Amino acid sequence: MFGFSTKLRYFLCVQPTDMRNGFDGLAGIVRNFLIKDPISGDVFVFLNKTRTHIKLLYWDGDGFALYYKRLEKGRYKTHSAVNGLSQELKREELMMLLEGLSFDKMRKSKRFKMG
Repeated sequence: MFGFSTKLRYFLCVQPTDMRNGFDGLAGIVRNFLIKDPISGDVFVFLNKTRTHIKLLYWDGDGFALYYKRLEKGRYKTHSAVNGLSQELKREELMMLLEGLSFDKMRKSKRFKMG
């Protein structure tokens, strides 16, 4: 079962991805383009050029799991200015992305954090 835990790390590929890619194609993008390990236990997020399709790739210990969603109306909203090949997302940001909320206009209040 695929769950969204605060213990996982989430990485959004900033370049549009061909959604015809399956497990092996997306794992290749993670390895060769994002320069990350696809079996690290991190979740990798991919959007198509029009931002109407999203795929999440995750290694769950003995195989890849894939979450795939196509919007019937609207587009996924991402940060407007991103540098690099991937952007690390917090669990809450991924939830906002999946729910269609905009990152840019929301601010989080200060909270205590140990360490």
